[in-house]
Amino acid sequence: MSDSIKTLLEGTTGMIDSEKLLMDAARDVVKDQIKAYILEKLEENPDIKIELKAGVEALIEAKIKEGMAMAKIGKATARLGLTAIPENMKEDIAKDFISIFENEIMGLLEKMG
Repeated sequence: MSDSIKTLLEGTTGMIDSEKLLMDAARDVVKDQIKAYILEKLEENPDIKIELKAGVEALIEAKIKEGMAMAKIGKATARLGLTAIPENMKEDIAKDFISIFENEIMGLLEKMG
């Protein structure tokens, strides 16, 4: 590819990136204005603010319960999978399996704390 074509393509790509950047910035400004409007309406209506807060708390609690349910399903599935492993392999596989989950859980706890 000749240098002039390469330069033209790079320049065009740069323009597209600049346009995208401008559109993203404009979208962020609009989002900020909408957010400010909503926050103003919440301040004007404390009952709605309290109701919204309660709803968000309920949603977070439901998501935590969903995560716990998925963990229980994962545990049962793992136990089911371990029953299908030949006896001579069970001990090694179980140790590896426990090690994998232990590392994942420790990583999550470090991020949380």
